Amino acid sequence: MAPIFVPSTGPADWQQLLAEPDKHWARGYSARTLAHCWEDAKEFPREIKNVLSKDPILKGAEPLLIFPEWKVPLPGGKRPSQSDIWVLAKVNNDLISIAVEGKAEEGFGLTILEWSKPLTKGKKERLSFLTDTLGLRDPVPGHICYQLLHRTASAIIEAKRFGAKHALMIVHSFSENDTGYSDFEAFVNLYGVKSRMNHLLAINMKDGTSLKVGWVQGNKKYLAY
Repeated sequence: MAPIFVPSTGPADWQQLLAEPDKHWARGYSARTLAHCWEDAKEFPREIKNVLSKDPILKGAEPLLIFPEWKVPLPGGKRPSQSDIWVLAKVNNDLISIAVEGKAEEGFGLTILEWSKPLTKGKKERLSFLTDTLGLRDPVPGHICYQLLHRTASAIIEAKRFGAKHALMIVHSFSENDTGYSDFEAFVNLYGVKSRMNHLLAINMKDGTSLKVGWVQGNKKYLAY
């Protein structure tokens, strides 16, 4: 991916960046909902800002750059991790890498067990890389959703690439039923952390990486946009 970007003129510009623009751009689904919400805000949506303000270290954080459909290359295959949004933000003099995963009623897709069949050489390499990056025990339990692994790893990878002090992975959910929340809970439980909605959860990383994850409930009005 060339490091050249053009400014957005509105939500419709986000559609062309999707893997399958005609299929994934529909009212009530996460891609379109997320685009309208963030375009309206011009910065952090109110609910994201509120969650950041609860954290004494991240309070007052401001986005510097917001990139829809941000691709992060991963070893063990050609397909990158494609965050719905990646944000380079700043608080005081520190940079923040934020990977945002938008959700409506879509789940997180395949579990590790499902994704790993068959367990090819490339998948072994990728899973080993993700496990190391996230500081998890090998093997990762099969019921954990693969998407949560690579999306969180993306936040860490880009934090290191851009020299950011903090890495965040935020699920921005517009689901009426909080679809997928139990999978998010299972993921954070790997670190011995109890999940709470609309709060950032600090993850204790052995290598000293400042990692926080959160489930943020979005404004449901954008489902109709």
